[in-house]
Amino acid sequence: MKYVMSVDPELKLNRYGKGKYLLRHAFEEGDYLPEEILWREKAAFSDAVGHSMVDYLKEYAEEVYKDGEWEKLCEKYTHARPFTKESLLYREIFEKYYPGQSGMIKDFWMPNREWEGCDVDDPSARVLSNYGDSGK
Repeated sequence: MKYVMSVDPELKLNRYGKGKYLLRHAFEEGDYLPEEILWREKAAFSDAVGHSMVDYLKEYAEEVYKDGEWEKLCEKYTHARPFTKESLLYREIFEKYYPGQSGMIKDFWMPNREWEGCDVDDPSARVLSNYGDSGK
């Protein structure tokens, strides 16, 4: 930790068009990581489990909640009301294990809508205009 904090902050700025450049550069020499792993595009936190998992959960929510039905189910929540079938699925899983404790969660994990290109109703970063090449 002391070493990382001692690195000149100017060197930590992403001027290379690739996130985590210093960390990647530290592993360039030697056979620690294959090149395709070392330099692959970083996935967004919301999609780090893999794009197929995110897609599967959306498809599953579409199967579980029929049109018209899910909106009514959302109405029972006054705090952090779900706004998609996917968000309802997550909320109902949360309520199953932590009934009535939603107040401890401020809001949904979503992109900051005030940022350019981020006014979306999907937690996946793949829908953002600045997402990049991850997963391609």
